[in-house]
Amino acid sequence: MVPFYAQDHDYSRFNVLAVDDIPLNLLLVQKMLSKFNFKLRTAANGQQALEAVAEQKPDLILLDIMMPGIDGFEVIRRLRADPETADIQIVILSALNSNDDVVKGFNLGANDFIMKPIIMEKLLSCVNTQMQLIEAKAGK
Repeated sequence: MVPFYAQDHDYSRFNVLAVDDIPLNLLLVQKMLSKFNFKLRTAANGQQALEAVAEQKPDLILLDIMMPGIDGFEVIRRLRADPETADIQIVILSALNSNDDVVKGFNLGANDFIMKPIIMEKLLSCVNTQMQLIEAKAGK
């Protein structure tokens, strides 16, 4: 059986926003996800993430938690409080790994939580699942 991430995927109609204050992490995520062909934008902090969402609503956000200024938990809180953005799929990518942090993320409305360092197969599987859920919701 061929692993799903070795198969061709064309999610070019989807917009994904990756948010992390460490440029190397953003580059790594971009590289890992290049097979999916979606439109990938990046933001370097929570404020930029909120501005990017207001400019063009993404289908999926890959969100770091520990960032200066507005942290990822607050980004989730604000997005879920707004009916226009409440349905965006959000996957946390974070070095935070305590049960309290994971539970807090889910309680705020995250759809999944991946701990850093990011394992490529886990990220690819998670993103693929999120894309399938988005397609199913949209009836595509």
